[in-house]
Amino acid sequence: IQISDDWPGYSLDLFTYPQHYYGDLEYVLIPHGIIVDRTERLAKDIMQDIGDNDIVVLCVLKGGYKFCADLVEHIKNLSRNSERFISMKVDFVRLKSYHNDQSMQDMQIMGGDDLSKLTGKVSFLCVLLTLFFLFYKDIVGTGRTMKVLLNNIEKYKPKMIKVASLLVKRTSRPDGYRPDYYGFEIPDLFVVGYALDYNEHFRDLNHICVINDHGKTKYRV
Repeated sequence: IQISDDWPGYSLDLFTYPQHYYGDLEYVLIPHGIIVDRTERLAKDIMQDIGDNDIVVLCVLKGGYKFCADLVEHIKNLSRNSERFISMKVDFVRLKSYHNDQSMQDMQIMGGDDLSKLTGKVSFLCVLLTLFFLFYKDIVGTGRTMKVLLNNIEKYKPKMIKVASLLVKRTSRPDGYRPDYYGFEIPDLFVVGYALDYNEHFRDLNHICVINDHGKTKYRV
């Protein structure tokens, strides 16, 4: 689903959201209900593609935990109601590349110490890191984050690696990388909510929203 650059979004008055964020947001870019429906469709597409393979889901924290949890739950539900049982294991890594709303030169990868379980398995990398043409400013304004992470995973020789991301961000500097599955292609905006944060704030916001200048100043560190 492509969200155009001139899309005005939804008025905040149409939705409920935490009162402590009043005055900190511009508008709702993607309402929670649409996120849930789109994630369910991604789960269906993944189920059709993986066949009878068991999978290991590698969740990228912290921004990816809601998307990962919802995606895994949809896959489990589809598996329960089909003739195929898909065995899934979940592991976690954490990436850090932002200070306030600016990307940092050095990316840190933390966690996921025992990735030997990926050997010979179909591995799904679940991210909600605003992938942009693609991937998150330097968590991937240049695709650097994705390449570094995938290079680390490939050392364990998984049978197959697929990347699922809720968001892909359009920028003027495409690097040719796209995830295998993604929910929405969005303009080059700094978005928060649905576990995406600004200095650890807004993770409790269910909708994906655009933060305003007041919000950036209020929560700047």
